[in-house]
This record gives sequence, C-alpha cells and structure tokens, in this order.
Amino acid sequence: MDDRSDDHDIEVEGGIHAYERKISGILDDGSVGFQQPLLARNRKNTTSQIAIVGANTCPIESLDYEYFQAFFAFAGCNLILATAAASLCAFIAPAAAGSGIPEVKAYLNGIDAYSILAPSTLFVKIFGSIFGVAAGFVVGKEGPMVHTGACIANLLGQGGSRKYKLTWKWLRFFKNDRDRRDLITCGAAAGVAAAFRAPVGGVLFALEEAASWWRSALLWRTFFTTAVVAVVLRTLIELCRSGKCGLFGKGGLIMFDVNSGPVLYSTPDLLAVVFLGVVGGVLGSLYNYLVDIVLRTYALINERGPGFKVMLVMAVSILSSCCAFGLPWISQCTPCPIGSEGKCPSVGRSGIYKSFQCPPNHYNDLSSLLLNTNDDAIRSLFTSRSENEFQISTLAMFFVFVYCLGIITYGIAIPSGLFIPVILAGASYGRLVGRLLGPVSQLDVGLFSLLGAASFLGGTMRMTVSLCVILLELTNNLLMLPLVMLVLLISKTVADCFNKGVYDQIVTMKGLPYMEDHAEPYMRNLMAKDVVAGPLLSFSRVEKVGVIWQALKMTSHNGFPVIDEPPFTEASELCGIALRSHLLVLLQGKRFSKQKTTFGSQILRSCKARDFAKAGLGKGLKIDDLVISDEEMEMYVDLHPITNTSPYTVLETLSLAKAAILFRQLGLRHLCVVPKTPGRPPIVGILTRHDFMPEHVLGLYPHIDPLK
Repeated sequence: MDDRSDDHDIEVEGGIHAYERKISGILDDGSVGFQQPLLARNRKNTTSQIAIVGANTCPIESLDYEYFQAFFAFAGCNLILATAAASLCAFIAPAAAGSGIPEVKAYLNGIDAYSILAPSTLFVKIFGSIFGVAAGFVVGKEGPMVHTGACIANLLGQGGSRKYKLTWKWLRFFKNDRDRRDLITCGAAAGVAAAFRAPVGGVLFALEEAASWWRSALLWRTFFTTAVVAVVLRTLIELCRSGKCGLFGKGGLIMFDVNSGPVLYSTPDLLAVVFLGVVGGVLGSLYNYLVDIVLRTYALINERGPGFKVMLVMAVSILSSCCAFGLPWISQCTPCPIGSEGKCPSVGRSGIYKSFQCPPNHYNDLSSLLLNTNDDAIRSLFTSRSENEFQISTLAMFFVFVYCLGIITYGIAIPSGLFIPVILAGASYGRLVGRLLGPVSQLDVGLFSLLGAASFLGGTMRMTVSLCVILLELTNNLLMLPLVMLVLLISKTVADCFNKGVYDQIVTMKGLPYMEDHAEPYMRNLMAKDVVAGPLLSFSRVEKVGVIWQALKMTSHNGFPVIDEPPFTEASELCGIALRSHLLVLLQGKRFSKQKTTFGSQILRSCKARDFAKAGLGKGLKIDDLVISDEEMEMYVDLHPITNTSPYTVLETLSLAKAAILFRQLGLRHLCVVPKTPGRPPIVGILTRHDFMPEHVLGLYPHIDPLK
C-alpha cells in the first residue's frame, strides 16, 4: 500500500517549523541554505509528494534525477518539431524560410522572384510555421500568415495550379499583372487581419507597408477581404467556445484585453512616454543592426547545403530549450496573488501561473513567461492585476532572453515572424520601466508594457498608423490612442537616424531591386542616357526566326525594342516593345513565312488572347523547350501583332531623378529612352529597375557623393 497522501501533504524532517525555516533560507543547524528550496516531484502516480531538501540533507543525484528527465523530454520534443520544420524548408521550399513579408513587399513592388508565392511555398509555410512555433522558438506566426495569405491569393490569381491538378477556368480573368497584384495585396491584408484579429489594421498594413501602388478601388477590396476574415473568425470562435479547439479563440476577437478603466496621466507620465520612445528607437535600431549581421552570417552557413540548414536549426533549438528550462532555476518563487485560488499555480493545464519547482500556492514568475504560449506571456505582461506579479530581475532577464534569442532565431530555415518577439521584448522592458517609475507615475505597469511594445515595434519596423490601429484592436483600449501615437512617432524618428526598417534591410540584403518612392539626391545630377546599359539589342518588325532564337538564347532580357524599317516605312522608327514571353509563344506556334512580308492578320486569327496571358510560377515557356529546325531558322516572323505599340518613352536628356519617379509611380518594367535630335537610331536604350539601383549608378560613377 502506497503511503503517499492524496492531499499533497509535505513531508519535512523536523516538522512544519523546519519547513518554514528552510523557506526563509535558514536550516535546522543554523547554516544558510537555499533561498528557494529544491523540490523533487514524484510523478509516477496521480498523487504527488514533494520533498523539500536542504543544502546538506540529500545527495544531489537523487535530487535532480527527474528534472533531467523532464529537461530531456522538453528539449527532445522541441528538437523533433524544429527538425521537421527545418527539413520542410531546406528540402522542399527554401523560399518559405523567414517572415515572408519582405518577399511579399518586393513582389508588390514589381519583383517577380522565383517560387516566393508557389504552392509548395504555401504548403511549407503553413506546416513549417506550426512546427516552428510549437518547437518553442522565439518566433511568431504573424509574418508567415501574411505570406500565406499572399500565396493563396497568387494561387487564385494564376487560375490554380496545373502541376497539382488544381485549375479553375473562371480565374483566367485575373491573369494580368495589376489584378494579380491587387489579389496579393488583399491576401496580405487578410493575413494580418487573421493573425491579430484586426481587420482595420490589416487594411492599413497593406496600405502603409506592403503595397507600392494604391488606389481607391483597392481600398474597398482590401476592406471587404478583412471584413470577411473577421466574420469567419467570429464564427469559428463561437463554434470553438466549448473548448474542443484547444486554445483557439481564447479572448474572442480581442486577444489582449487591457481595458482597465480611465487612463489618467500627467506631465511626468508624458516624460516617461518620451523616454520609452527614445529607448525603443535605440533598441529597435540596434536590433535591426544585429539581425542584419546574423542573417549575413547564416547565409554563409546555409550556402553549404540543406544539411547545414537543418543542423543550424537544431543547434538553435537546443540553445532555446536550455535557456527556457534553465533560467527559471535562478528565479525565486512568488506567492500567488490574492483571489487567484484555483488558477495559481496552473498544473496540468494551460495557464499564466507556472509552479515549476515551487511549493503549493506559489508560482515561478520567470517560468510563467518562458514556459508559456506567446499569447499568454503577452497577456501576463499587459495585465494590470498586480504590479508585483513579476519581479524587476525577472523582467530584466526575460527581456535579455527574448531580445537575444529573437535575433539569433530569425534567419534560420524555419518560417518565423518578428511581430511576437518584438512585442514580447518591448512589453517586458516597458513593464520594467513602469515598475521603476511606479512611485511617480499614474499609469499602471500594464499600460507601460503596452507602450513599451509600441515603442519597440516602431523602432524595428518603422510603421506608425497601421501599428497604432493593430495595437488598439489587440488591446481594446482606445483611451491609450494619444500615448501610443506619441511613442510610435518618437521611436520611429529616433531609429531612422541610425538605419532602415528591418524589412527594408532584409530586402536590400537579399539583393532584390526594390524601387523606393523617392529618388536619391545624386540622381538630380544625371540624365537618363547616362545609365542606359548597352549594347542595345533590337528586332525588325519582320525578323528572321534564327535571329530571335539566338537573342533569346544568349541573353536574359525580358523586353526587346521592335524597329520599323524600310521597305515597310520611309525611315526607321520605334514600333514598340516585344516581351520575351510573347516571343516564345510566337515561336512555339511556328507561324512563320518564307518571305519577308507582313502577315500579322493571319497570326491574329490563329491566336487567342489567353495564349499570351501571364503564366504562373514555373509554368512559362523556356527557350530550351522550343524545337526549331534549321529550315525554320531561315524563315521570317511578323512581330507586330505581339508588340506593345504604345510604350512609355522619355527623352535622353530627362533628369534621372524624374525618370525614377515616373518609373516607380507608373509601375513600369521597361522605359524607352529616345534621342532628342533626329537622324539617329530611333531608340537610345531601355531603362529597367536595375538601372535605377544605387549599386549600378554608383558603380558607373564612383566619384559621385551618394548624399548630394
């Protein structure tokens, strides 16, 4: 018969008086022991017996045996989940690694990078994000959800996937650049709305951060999309209210409700808010700088192959598990708050008070942050229940943990978002400042935590309006609007003095030719003709098939000027631009002639408009797919039916700054530069986005000062 009691009695040598003395740090023999007792918990039965062991009463081997078992189980589960996420990213879809927001932002700027929105990327993004968050990494799911929404929108915009037997004919009407870009913008907004349950914040995020071109029609489309997201979320939350869906729906549409009544603040409080904004800007810019260094270091490791990517993820997983399980041992136990009976500590269930190795009616505040879900940790930091719920040392250690591990984790081969790590770090140092300024401030520590999160978000991501609305929708506290606005503006202004936002830095580091909405200062001193790359390769209106095939084979250009020449015109003149994809379709159809004559009407009758629709990712024709005989190489083809006869053109003497603004605002891929004087060839060159990149311009003119 087992003699262990069912009411969790505590057995202590010397009785209850010795137990009380050990709790206070004094042993029976008068020597100083542990301030926090070491507890060995027997989990072999449903009942539990806690033996409190002094510094000189029990061998350490029997003391820590089960804690080692617990650690290996904890770290092992994390390692398995991390390896699964890394394997998906490394071997199936490398483009799914990271946040995905920089890639979506680049696509909406006109950069059609390979596989960033492919169906395989969507699959890995969903399951890799699940495994990565469950593995205990300091990452969020919000960035991957934005990428997921964009991938779904792209799948619809290209009419499905022929590779995976998922096609819908009615979606062919969206097979053009503008409509597909609009769909992906709506998808990104839907991702933010679903991640934060913030429909208006999703619209503003798409407007402020994601989209490069905005118009009124796109506004109501994104608003409609996020409204549908809110309705669907509300319906699912109601269905899951019974608890059958786990933690989903906890808190309803308001994830972190911190509405604690009237918000009163005075001049010292405003000075504290300014201080938070400055600190958030400095810490945010430092965070971006360190993330950039880590990403460049990881890039050297990841270049060695998928195996090295997986090993890097495993190393970071082990480090994260060691920190999460080891740091709470140096934290003291705290008595449960009054009125939290039944909730503190939370044993065998989800909750915000973790007992770890503490006695009954006590909790370990650091483990309550480290060994909890990210949402519960944020709720705990935002709460106004008790100022002393977390010790100052705990908040400092947790901030250092999240700040450092957030930097180390971002960049490994798993889907990972930055929102949650940044919110956690900002909320911890905001609550820390609130504790320190408690005697002179009227704001409670929960509101300081919210302002700290806002300041760190502004310092890292450099967004203002969308972040402000997202935070207000997250916390249901409209009374904090003036202070949140102030701290966001200050943190962004301070951080902009040091470097760019984190997403802009990642776009630059990946070498994506992103067009800013303004021209660089030195571009005012250059003309369009100064940066045109040569030699120019052009086609005649009726061109020999072999010439076209050779040009497509030897170059990677996506646009070619078409020139009308005698005998079809009196003098050479620019006919327009023919796209590479259209030329490939034309050659595949083999609509050739042995005579050098115009026969465009025959081509128009034999072709359909959808033949030239934009193909999905990886579906387009390649030059190697064409089979053309030697006899066909000597034949001619009329390019006029597939030529854009009204391209945008600028004079060669136009300021490069004006050309860059025109290129960006019109969303162009090619801009023709024509001569100012007659008697010369009808086109000087073609400007693409690469010609406006600072690396290209300063490479041509190294003597130019980039700041002038």
